[in-house]
Formats: sequence, C-alpha cells, structure tokens
Amino acid sequence: MPRAKNRVASRARRKKILKLAKGNWGRRSNVWTVAKNTVEKGLGDAYRDRKTKKRNFRSLWIQRINAAAREYGMSYSELMGKIHKADIGLNRKALADLAMNNPDSFKSVVESVK
Repeated sequence: MPRAKNRVASRARRKKILKLAKGNWGRRSNVWTVAKNTVEKGLGDAYRDRKTKKRNFRSLWIQRINAAAREYGMSYSELMGKIHKADIGLNRKALADLAMNNPDSFKSVVESVK
C-alpha cells in the first residue's frame, strides 16, 4: 500500500502560489517551480520596497520643505531647528503639504519661528 502524502494540503499550497503568480507571462504563471521562484522574489521585493517607500517619501517631503523655506530666506536645516526649538508639533509630512497646497499657512509658520 502506498504511503499517504496528504495530497489535499500539498495541492492547496501549490494553488495558493499559482494564484499569486497569475498574470505573469509564459511559464511563470503555470509551471510550479518557475512560479514559486517568481512569487517568492516578488514577495521579497514587496516587503523590501514597503520600507523603501517610507524613505523615498521622507526625502520628497524634505526637498519640498527646503524649496519652500528658501523662498523665505531660510534653509531646511535652519527651519527645522527653529521649529523644534519653538516646539511646533508639525511633522515633515504636514509641513510639506502646507508648502505645496497652502503657502500662506507655511509662510505663517516660517514667520512665527523667525
């Protein structure tokens, strides 16, 4: 009598991976070994890039704040130093949003820390 290998669980695992591989081109979507490699690499990239996205956005906010601050004769580092010293509770995301979408409010923040 052959040894039982739990076909149900094995098939479910494979179906889960093949479902994630759906939409890939050629063998990547329907050949088990190729699809498994593709999905594992894709999930690893997704995990890594969720962290990278945070870095990229922080960098973008800093660039926007710097550009807006220079219009009022300050550098980014000066502005952030004075904001922290004045204990203004605005983070970089909020400051960048003010600089882009509401320049008057940003100007009032800059004037208040000068």
